[in-house]
Amino acid sequence: KKSSTVGDMVSRLLEYGLPSSSKTQSFADELYTKVPRKTGGLNAYQQAEKEAAAFVRKQKDYALLDADDEDDEAAPDVVRTQSKKDSRQKHIRRKREPDETDEDDEVVVRPTKSRRDGRNISDEDEEDEEVKKEAAREQDQRERIELERRLREKDEAATRKFTEPKLTRKQEEEAIRRSEAEKENEFLPTLREISRQEYLKMREQKKLDELRDDLVDEEYLFDGVKLTAKEEQEMRYKRTVYELAKQRAKDLDNIVEYRMPEAYDEEGKVKQEKRFSVAMQRYRDPGSEDKVNPFAEQEAWEQHQIGKATLKFGALDKTKPQDYEYVFEDQIEFIKASVLEGDKVEDDDFEKDIRAKTMSLKLQDERKLLPIYSFREELIKAVNDHQILVIVGETGSGKTTQIPQYLHEAGYTKRGKIGCTQPRRVAAMSVAARVAEEMGVKLGHEVGYSIRFEDCTSEKTILKYMTDGMLLREFLGEPDLAGYSVMMVDEAHERTLSTDVLFGLVKDIARFRPDIKLLISSATLDAEKFSDYFDGAPIFKIPGRRFPVEIHYTKSPEADYLEAAVVTVLQIHVMQQEGDILVFFTGQEEIEAAEEILKHRTRGLGTKISEMIICPIYANLPSDMQAKIFEPTPEGARKVILATNIAETSLTIDGIKYVIDPGFCKQKSYNPRSGMESLIVTPISKASALQRSGRAGRTGPGKCFRLYTAWSYQNEMEDNTIPEIQRTNLSNVVLMLKSLGIHDLINFDFMDPPPAETLIRALEQLYALGALNDKGELTKLGRRMAEFPLDPMLSKMIVSSDKFKCSEEIITITAMLSVGNSIFYRPKDKQVHADNARMNFHTGNVGDHIALLKVYDSWKETNFSTQWCFENYIQVRSMKRARDIRDQLEGLLERVEIEPLSNVNDLEAIKKSITSGYFYHTAKLQKSGAYRTVKNPQTVHIHPSSGLAQVLPRWVVYYELVYTTKEYMRQAIEIKPDWLVEIAPHYYKLKDVED
Repeated sequence: KKSSTVGDMVSRLLEYGLPSSSKTQSFADELYTKVPRKTGGLNAYQQAEKEAAAFVRKQKDYALLDADDEDDEAAPDVVRTQSKKDSRQKHIRRKREPDETDEDDEVVVRPTKSRRDGRNISDEDEEDEEVKKEAAREQDQRERIELERRLREKDEAATRKFTEPKLTRKQEEEAIRRSEAEKENEFLPTLREISRQEYLKMREQKKLDELRDDLVDEEYLFDGVKLTAKEEQEMRYKRTVYELAKQRAKDLDNIVEYRMPEAYDEEGKVKQEKRFSVAMQRYRDPGSEDKVNPFAEQEAWEQHQIGKATLKFGALDKTKPQDYEYVFEDQIEFIKASVLEGDKVEDDDFEKDIRAKTMSLKLQDERKLLPIYSFREELIKAVNDHQILVIVGETGSGKTTQIPQYLHEAGYTKRGKIGCTQPRRVAAMSVAARVAEEMGVKLGHEVGYSIRFEDCTSEKTILKYMTDGMLLREFLGEPDLAGYSVMMVDEAHERTLSTDVLFGLVKDIARFRPDIKLLISSATLDAEKFSDYFDGAPIFKIPGRRFPVEIHYTKSPEADYLEAAVVTVLQIHVMQQEGDILVFFTGQEEIEAAEEILKHRTRGLGTKISEMIICPIYANLPSDMQAKIFEPTPEGARKVILATNIAETSLTIDGIKYVIDPGFCKQKSYNPRSGMESLIVTPISKASALQRSGRAGRTGPGKCFRLYTAWSYQNEMEDNTIPEIQRTNLSNVVLMLKSLGIHDLINFDFMDPPPAETLIRALEQLYALGALNDKGELTKLGRRMAEFPLDPMLSKMIVSSDKFKCSEEIITITAMLSVGNSIFYRPKDKQVHADNARMNFHTGNVGDHIALLKVYDSWKETNFSTQWCFENYIQVRSMKRARDIRDQLEGLLERVEIEPLSNVNDLEAIKKSITSGYFYHTAKLQKSGAYRTVKNPQTVHIHPSSGLAQVLPRWVVYYELVYTTKEYMRQAIEIKPDWLVEIAPHYYKLKDVED
């Protein structure tokens, strides 16, 4: 540390006796670089920032000259530039000495001089302004870096480590009590024994109650249902265990008494064995059912008399004959057009053989039944020979669970971890649990998963499953993914925003690190595009469909695909052989409507048709109800699964033999010019139709009924689904990329680049919101906004609430807006009552946002009452979802250092917070009664459901534009025009808001 240079250090080392050689020189070099020393220098980032600031200041020194003054003022400008620093330090403005030319044209020169001096003053003012701006920008960047550091520390503290569990408050108190008890060592064994005994008493009763409840539930649920032999055996076993446990508990509760043996038996002979056997038995008082009970006969007679007096209907053992066979009024005629041939068509006994084997074989043997097993060696060889490999395998082929295990068995985990990304949180968790079970290890040790705020990994972890968003965050701390030897991007065909960003990052890593193996896994056959993007990577195909699937089209187009799907389900249920049915719908509303119709039409049929079990599956469904689709179907029944497109690739459901495909799905659509984003029902692509058909060929020959014509399939459907990045608002994406440190968005290597107009609009919007500065850098405000999983406008609204001291109200409004337009409902027979109930929340013309705040606060005052929701025609499910979203946002407030404050009576502060985020969405009333947006002018109208529809304020801010019959503003609020200049002076000038 004392040496100032490397040479000084070498001379000191020679004094201590080291030989004078090249090794000593290299050792001194290495030691000098590693030893920390106090310097006043700057780091590389600060040095670069300082040089950039100096360059900007230097550029400002050179001003443009007017053409007519160029010759006269060239020399003085040079003099001014050189002596500017000295002049400023001495605060003296020197006068130029007059010469002969000045005397000749005195009239001309003096105005020029004054003009030049005026320009000098303005230049200096501009320069001072630029210096201030630059200093403010540098300060903002320093604050942003500091905020990111604090966020990383919070992430490390908040992330739940399963190997190092975070103690709850109760567990911490228990730990303190234990530590105090350890001081008194002589009492510790006794205390432990007593504690264990008390725990076992409570656990015994708890387990007994659980078993009783299970038996009651099963008796109720399976009453009248034909069960398999195994299921009946399990129920008998449970009942026997419960009776034995109950009897033992009853015996323990009784006082321990014994009978005294009699001296002689009935015959007067003494039998010692019989006498002492009585002494070995516990005594029990006779119960009411025992014959020795003196009241048993009386109680039996009373029960018999009561039974005779009880009224019963109907005759015994009378069966009603079937009068007629069930016939449908409306049937849909299908045409069998083609057959999707199976990749491996086995004989008729193959399915029975599989069932027999999977009942008896172990978990390892079950892996051998997957289609990928027969390609194991070829796959490992392909990975060895190529750095990047595109793997195509249908859902259910085993690629997600087996490929990482095969590579682990081949020795790839010796050089680093094997990572596998999933687009969904649930998939990452469930797949990791399955692989841990197959490998026979504990989840969190050799096999783990990582999702947001939950890290189930340890130092032992070699196979790691994670969401693609978590891998993006890992790039921040480890840009070269040095800890991984293999990275597998699974479900690549879904082309989510995060997946598309990952493509560009991992492609760059593969060029930088020749030793890493990159696997791109997809369930579609359109793999050529992935191969071309990854520099001609080879394609490895894994067959997945074992059995052929018949494709049936309708003869003519169906006007109402929901009704057609319901009719087709009933047709299949009555006329086709056994096998479960999978129906695809666009969303939750259609699924619930179809479920209601099916239940209504089969309610009165009884035993005329076999049992139909309806299982819906969509994102908002509770987990326990989602799990029902995987339960085995009882004998003699048929399961009907009503699903969104989540069942195309993300779920593998065995037992499906019939698929009904209406041919539609919901997609986001965004118009950058109008800023209108909508979720619209659109026809699916041919690739999606093929995926849906393949669901029917998993366990046997299947059929797919497409509710559209063969001509529509060939001529009206696109080949592939348009990637999400090309049809959505990119503001959130750009903010995410900026927070990840990706600044050059134009040259970022997207597989499908987003439209330039959409990207420009996103950058403009983020700059207007203050998330980016004029150099396109992420600001501290933008970094805080990026933490919220919301649209940037909503995020800015929440961050601005800190300034107006109303963050509690703003997160409530945000949660209600995030639920969508499903808060209120209007029953057809009570529309007037529903409208009156809704308008009660709009009393005082407060605006739609404040009305939503009133709805939530009123619900909260009733202790979140369901009855209150019914009385006010409010959907309780939407309110519960809003409550969950609000709880999440409340947790994020602390994370981004916003104090939760309430100011419910200051409506102006709340409206200003809303305007801070949505000043982009401002409209002004016209003489015609319509509104016109201030920026990007277009004619819009207030939505009829709004509380301001009859009031028509002069200026409004709206939440979103929707297009139905007209362009409507949904969720509007009245504002004052001068707020716009106050809140967004960079975006609005006084002339924009003048009436």
